[in-house]
Parts: sequence; C-alpha cells; structure tokens
Amino acid sequence: MEKRIFLVKLLETCCSKLSITQLHSQCVKLGLVHDSFIVTKLNVLYARYASIHHAHKLFDETPHKTVYLWNALLRSYCFEGEWVETLSLFRQMNKHNVSSVSVEESQRPDNYSVSIVLKSCAGLRKVLLGKMIHGFLMKVRIDGDMFVGSALIDLYTKCGLMNDAVKVFMEYPKPDVVLWTSIVSGYEQSGSPELALAFFSRMVVSEKVNPDPVTLVSVVSACAQLSDFKVGRSVHGFVKRKGLDTKLCLANSLLNLYGKTGSIKNAANLFREMPDKDIISWSSMVACYADNGAETNALDLFNEMLDKRIKPNWVTVVSALRACAYTSNLEEGMKIHELAVNYGFEMETTVSTTLMDMYMKCFSPEKAVDLFNRMPKKDVIAWAVLFSGYAEIGMVHESMRVFGNMLSSGTRPDAIALVKILTAVSELGIFQQAVCFHSFVTKIGFANNQFIGAALIELYAKCCSIEDANKVFEGMAYKDVVTWSSIIAAYGFHGQGEEALKLFYQMANYSDTKPNNVTFISILSACSHSGLIKEGIKMFDIMVNKYKLIPNSEHYAIMVDLLGRLGELDMALDVIKNMPMQAGPDIWGALLGACRIHQNIKMGEVAAKNLFSLDPNHAGYYILLSNIYCVDENWHSATKLRRLVKENSLKKIVGQSMVELKNEVRSFVASDRFHDESGEIYEILKKLHAKMREEGYDPQLQIEEML
Repeated sequence: MEKRIFLVKLLETCCSKLSITQLHSQCVKLGLVHDSFIVTKLNVLYARYASIHHAHKLFDETPHKTVYLWNALLRSYCFEGEWVETLSLFRQMNKHNVSSVSVEESQRPDNYSVSIVLKSCAGLRKVLLGKMIHGFLMKVRIDGDMFVGSALIDLYTKCGLMNDAVKVFMEYPKPDVVLWTSIVSGYEQSGSPELALAFFSRMVVSEKVNPDPVTLVSVVSACAQLSDFKVGRSVHGFVKRKGLDTKLCLANSLLNLYGKTGSIKNAANLFREMPDKDIISWSSMVACYADNGAETNALDLFNEMLDKRIKPNWVTVVSALRACAYTSNLEEGMKIHELAVNYGFEMETTVSTTLMDMYMKCFSPEKAVDLFNRMPKKDVIAWAVLFSGYAEIGMVHESMRVFGNMLSSGTRPDAIALVKILTAVSELGIFQQAVCFHSFVTKIGFANNQFIGAALIELYAKCCSIEDANKVFEGMAYKDVVTWSSIIAAYGFHGQGEEALKLFYQMANYSDTKPNNVTFISILSACSHSGLIKEGIKMFDIMVNKYKLIPNSEHYAIMVDLLGRLGELDMALDVIKNMPMQAGPDIWGALLGACRIHQNIKMGEVAAKNLFSLDPNHAGYYILLSNIYCVDENWHSATKLRRLVKENSLKKIVGQSMVELKNEVRSFVASDRFHDESGEIYEILKKLHAKMREEGYDPQLQIEEML
C-alpha cells in the first residue's frame, strides 16, 4: 500500500516520456498495472508528454477498462482535435458495453463521456449526430448535467443554430456560470454581440450570478466587435472591482478592445500595469499602435520586445510590417523581413502578403514582385495585394496587367479582389473602362454584392458620370450603409454637397440604415468640398451627440479643415489638443493649410513644427510654410526653408493627370519635359499665358518652383 501511495506521488511529478516509461515499468514489477487509478493516470501522462499512440497502446493492453480510462483517452483525442477518432472510440465504448453480458456502472458512458463526444460533433459540425445524442440524453434523463448542457450549447452555436442553443439553455431552471458563459460566448462567436451583452446583463443584474474570467473575455470581445468603448470601459471597471484585472487572458482581451476602439492611452496604461505579459500581450499592443496612427510607437515597442529576447510570432511581425507600410519605412521593413526569414515564417501567407504590401507602399515594387514569384502558393489575396499595390503607387496600367495575369492563371477573383481592381481602374477615370469592368462584374455574378456596388458607384463618379453612379445605386436591391456612404461620397466628389446632404437625411430618416463612421467621413468631405462649412460642423455634432460615434483621425482632420476655412483657427487648435489620439500629418497639414489661407504665421509655425517631426521627408510642408513667410515678406525664413529642402534632397510629390483621347490614355505631370510633344504643348501654354495677361490676369507669385 505504501509503495502504491509513493508511486502515485511520483506520477504527479512526471514531465517527460522517459520518466513515465520508467514509472510504468515499476508499476508492472509491483503488479499495479491493473490498478484503474494508476493506469488512467499513466494514460493521461503518455498522451501529454509522449504521444496519443502510446496512450492508446496502454489502453489496449488494459483488460479491465473503467469509464475513467475511456474518458481519459476520449479527452486526449478530442484535445488534439482528432474528432473522428474520438467518435470512433466512443462507438467502441458503446459496442463494448452492449456486447458484454454484465456491465458494471463504472464502465458505462457517463455525462463526461457525452460532453466530450458532443464537443467532437461541434468540431466536425455534425449537427445531426449531435441531435441524435441529444435525443438519447433526453430519453435516459442524463441531459440535466450542466457540462452536458454547455456542450450542447457549444454544438448548436458552432453549427449556426442559436435558437436551439437558447432552447437548451432555457431547459435549466437555475443555470450555473458555465451555462451562462456558454450562451454569452455563443452569441459573441456567432456575430450577435448585442445579444451577448444582453444575456451578460441579465446574468449579473437579474440572476446575481458571478461571471468568471472566461465569461468576461467573451463580454470584452463583444464590446470589441461593436467598437463600443464606453461599455468596454465599464466592463474593465467591473473586472477591477472583482479583482480579476491580473488575469492574463482578460488583460489581453481588454488590450484588443482598446486597440479596436482607438484608445491608445488606455491600452498603454493597461499594458504598463500588467504584472505578466505573454506574446499575445505584446502583439496586441504593437497592433494597437500600428492601427491607430502611432506607427513609431509600434516599431519602438517591437524593437523593445526583441531587445528583451522575447520571440515574436507571425502575428507580431505582421503588425510591425503594417507600421512600416503606413510610414513607408523601407529600412525597418527590410530588417523585419530578414527576421521573418530567420524565424521561418516568411512564406506564411499572411506574412508574405503583408511584406508585399509593405514593399509596395515603400515604392519598391521589384521587391514585392520577387517575393510574389517565390511564393509556393499564390492565392487570390496575394494577387490582389500585388495589383492594388501597383495602383497605389500610380502604376494603374501595370495593375490591370497583373489582374489579367491572375485571370489567365485560373485564379477566380473574389469580392475583395474585384473591389480593389475597380478602385484601381477608378484612378484612370476612363468611362469606357468603367463600362467594361461593370459588365465583367455582372457576368461573373457579383452585381448584387454591396461592396462591389459601392466600388462601382465610386468608379462612375470618378469617371465624371454621377448619373451612372446613381443608376447603380438605384438598381441595388439592398442598400446597406456601405452603399449609402458611397453615393454620398460620389455627390461630394462632384461638389454637389446639397445633394449629398439630402441623401444623408434620406438614409437617416427614411431607411432602416444607420450611418457609421465611414458615412460621416463621406458627408463631412462633401461639406468640405462644397464649402458648406456650418453644415459640416453640424454633421460632426450629430455624429458625436446623436449617434454616439467616436471620431477617428480622418473625422478630426476634416473638422480642422472646416474650422480653418471658417477662420476659427484657435478652435481648430483646441480640437487637436483635445483629441483622444495623437494628431497625425493629415490633421496638422489641414491646420497648416488653414494658416496659409488666413496668414496666421505663429500658428502655422506650430503646425509645421509638428509636421516636420512626424513626416520630415515631405517637401510640401516646407513649401507651404515658406509661402506663408513670403506673403509676410520674411525672406530670411523662406530662404532657410528652401535651403533645407535642397540640402536634404526632398522632392515634392508630383500630381499626375490623365485624359482619354481617341481611346488612348494620355498622362502628364506639372513641369513635364518628357512628353513626346512637350515643345508644342509649352508653345500653346505661352500663348495662353500671354492672352491671360492681356485680359488683366496677374498671378500671385509663389516659391513652389520645380524641385
């Protein structure tokens, strides 16, 4: 007896295949190989530290198999995701019991056996088999077990049958925390975060059931799905009051929430206070910075992580690469690429496509193409990154060529790829191309897709055909928020702000669609382009106070632009100071542009100082401040800025224009001397300039000379 107790204690310390084998040998010598407790324990250890095959071999060698031994092996197979084998083993278990003349109670399947099998049914999405088991449970009256109920809810949730899941839940008069968690998680995972929060509220407020960390992770995830910062912040407070804020899984979920809602400060504070951090914590914080306009912080944190010898995973690398892409930081991006190669996940699909995107945004298409050619499997996502990347750097014709190659390779475009190519084609502004692509989209059966419909609206709008854009809009059977936002943006693009406002109010007051953040970017831009300053400010107020939406940097940039046009520069600066996120170049650039209009040198210098820090290689900002100095006749400061531009070899981003003439696209840029007919073009320009002078035109001199 003492030897048995000693062996049981030794089994608790096992953590390797060798130690398990040695103890197994001792059990055989001592005649304890048929001890049900020891055999079950050995089975679990073999599955955990050796292999499932070793565990199964021991199982087969055991003549007297208790339900605990069956359950141990069932659980091991299920844990490994071997769901087919789990179901096969369960059939053997039932067959063994049926064929035996007398079966002890300890050998029959119990509630735990059934919950494991139901989990396997959920993994395989075998809802019919799961329903058969459910029916059997009701007959033998063992369906009242909470764990079985939880497994049934999980099965129906994963198979998309939430009504059945709720029916199971309602069968329990006093559900425990496990059942409540199952139904809350079920709604969260099935894309119904509102209902998940409603059940959580009922659980805590009405039924007075204390949630556990697993419940709260699902609740926080539901808040993240809804991008609901206020409710998420309240849940965080609840977590703190319950003393669960040190739980790593919960802290990671909260980091994800703050990242999704753009609350960098709260995320950074939480991250700093976390006593323990794993790779998910670091990845979430890097992603939070990268996706919310704090790319420098993202890269600093990523490098800090490497300095601390914390090995990144592919998710961390993808977030860091996005930060490089947003800032066109090629040098840092190449270092991370080398890191991905060393760690062996360069050819992970998500990593390789993100690398391609980074190289494209860093104006290095040859590196993107090289990586694309080395990819063993080129899916539609990789193709889409390549041709959309070409479009983003102004090489639309190359983009269309790559799209053609994709079709030739037999890769069928999905909705996302089609949206990207339609967006690329819209940059050409060629009406005939728009008609051709519209026909292609209709032919392959995507005409009724809301996202493609929205892209077609944008395409026709940029081809100067607001009428065709409106036809697409009116022809759509179902108009969602994406469609409404696109048609509002289309009218705004054409300077028809009043019409855009009419459409906005039509959507808000006479449809079931509620405006979202993108809708307000569309309507605010429409007001800005049409000079509807007061209307735009009113729209921002409606967004924040009526619809309770949280503005992002794009909304703030347009607001600063609107206030700047109105001459309210102090108010615009207050908006920037009170923003919940760090102001980016777009926002400070809007303020600098307003300072140029109203000749506010002091505030212009403040805006420029921030711009030079955020984007030191953008020549346009130096030129804009220099123009302000010139109007004020501050020639010394203007010359100093001009010298900085030349010494640092900064280049102004050149605008490109295209016209369609006799079915051929002609492109040109400012001060273009490479056009085949540039001599004749400049001769005509000279004549036009002379004619303008005769008519009394006196252009205001600027220092925006060709760099």
